[in-house]
Amino acid sequence: MKKDGKTEKSVKSALDPVLEAQIGEKDGPREKLARLVRQNKLAAFSALVIMIIILLAIFAPWIAPYQEAEQDLTARLQAPCMAHLFGTDELGRDVFTRILYGSRVSLIIGIVPTLISLAVGIVMGLLSGYFGGWVDYLIMRIADVMLSFPSLLLAMVIMYTFGNSMYDIFLALALIGWASVARVVRSHTLSLRESEYVEAARSIGVGKLSIMVRHILPNCIPSLIVLFTLNVPASILSESTLSFLGIGVQPPAASWGLMVNQSRQFLFRMPWLALAPSLSIMVVVLAFNFLGDGLRDVLDPYMKTQ
Repeated sequence: MKKDGKTEKSVKSALDPVLEAQIGEKDGPREKLARLVRQNKLAAFSALVIMIIILLAIFAPWIAPYQEAEQDLTARLQAPCMAHLFGTDELGRDVFTRILYGSRVSLIIGIVPTLISLAVGIVMGLLSGYFGGWVDYLIMRIADVMLSFPSLLLAMVIMYTFGNSMYDIFLALALIGWASVARVVRSHTLSLRESEYVEAARSIGVGKLSIMVRHILPNCIPSLIVLFTLNVPASILSESTLSFLGIGVQPPAASWGLMVNQSRQFLFRMPWLALAPSLSIMVVVLAFNFLGDGLRDVLDPYMKTQ
């Protein structure tokens, strides 16, 4: 059948009410945001905290009182004071300054690998769920292999094999994250590929790629948003663990995990050196997790409260 853009558009418009009834979602972005603030104050506060941390990371060079690697050996291991809010480390570097610059590293390593794993997982999940057969079997078996390894152990193997540059960290964290995304997208695709509006699009000659991208993928977005908010803190924790073990971000770059590692020898004498980066990791991870829980309640039609 010859493809007709107007016919496809009219069929889709006619089926929009059916689709809305199926997923139980009629609210726009503003209504969803208002419901999130109204129903889950903790998630709204977490979103505010994340925005503040992102702004601090962006404007770190203007906010930080010192340079990232500036040393003052005469001020080594000072306790928190007005000149150094979080004290100084063994090289006389201002801990507060390094916390600000470390937020850049942690957020980048949390967000970039998560976006890469989402992109790979979306493609694999759509292909697996829509085509089925040997394509589904092959992709899911690869995903099973990836999920069978402990994620941290797999990341360590990749880092030891390829190196410990920033790009290697991106590769390691992306490889351990795409399989779970692919499974979620596959489950949505399996449930949607036989739905009425997909059948209607197929009947008027819409291509398979167009169906997957324009008709199936948009209905996966709510789950993908929640996955993003939950995978970002997981990546931050993984990077912090790798840096703590000495195979993540390397000096002189500032990383929260690396700062915790470097402060181990002073843990009992000068606990503020480890406390500041540890609390930073905890705040970011909790904020993203609470936001993810709130978004799940708002975006999942089966979990919304009336």
